[in-house]
Amino acid sequence: MTPESSAVAVDAAPVRRTYSFLGPAGTFTEAALAQVPEARDQTWRPVRNVGEALADVVEGRSDAAMIAIENSVDGGVSTTQDALATVPGLRIVGEYLVPVDFVLVAKPGIALADVSVVAAHPVAYAQCLSWLTANLPEHAHIPATSNVAAAVGIVDGLTEADAAIAPPGILKLHDLDLLAEKIGDNPNAVTRFVLVSRTAPPPAPTGADKTSLIVELPEDHPGALLELLEQFATRGINLSLLASRPIGDALGRYRFVIDADGHIEDERMADALLGLRRFSPRVLYLGSYPRADRAIVRYPARYSDDVFVEARDWLRGLVSGEPEA
Repeated sequence: MTPESSAVAVDAAPVRRTYSFLGPAGTFTEAALAQVPEARDQTWRPVRNVGEALADVVEGRSDAAMIAIENSVDGGVSTTQDALATVPGLRIVGEYLVPVDFVLVAKPGIALADVSVVAAHPVAYAQCLSWLTANLPEHAHIPATSNVAAAVGIVDGLTEADAAIAPPGILKLHDLDLLAEKIGDNPNAVTRFVLVSRTAPPPAPTGADKTSLIVELPEDHPGALLELLEQFATRGINLSLLASRPIGDALGRYRFVIDADGHIEDERMADALLGLRRFSPRVLYLGSYPRADRAIVRYPARYSDDVFVEARDWLRGLVSGEPEA
């Protein structure tokens, strides 16, 4: 290596990683991305919807994307679940929790009594519906791609809405008046976000892990769902999420979005995945990753890795003709 090329190598700036998130600045998704240590001081790319975020990852514009997948009040985010089921080549590598609080804002000079049309993301709108019904019983709703986008639309005059539901931090970013605060129907609401990358080996087990899957039933018959659930129950695996989504090709055809406690490298989880593979026409492994709450996964001793390994060794000995001890 010449001195000149050596100097170039030393002076070369480190490659910056790019992360997509539902924008613009100030969204709950951005707050979730702020929790990712490796994303700090990197390039953050605001997008308009989940599909665009995942396309960024698949097509290489971003290294990872932060997307909302579940809310403690409104349940699973169907657009995210459906996208993960249909976009190939993705892995969930982490999850993050963000407490959710909402305010109602409007342009200066607009009073609460003047509001007849409210802009909001559909998920946020559902979480504030009781307050809106009580305080604005005759209002209409205009869906927005994000709550920050709803507020920006009011500032820029790009919406017919009189007011917008938004995160409290919006007041620091735009010239808006606060009409009401803490309008969410549940003060303990939390949204769960996941960081999604291209297909890669899962992070190493931590003992406080979660595995996400999407599984289709082989056919519609009595007990089919029970047969699916038995793959987990007989191996001592707890499910923290079980949600159904229509496959879309016919009535009565569903896929199940599943979060299971444990890691794919755990013997009991690996055994359950093998059982699912034999049972289902399609098992989509979304990833194994550390739980956001870092809670250690507890299970009875009869489901420990050693028990599964011993049972396999026992069977191998029977097949090979070894005498039983």
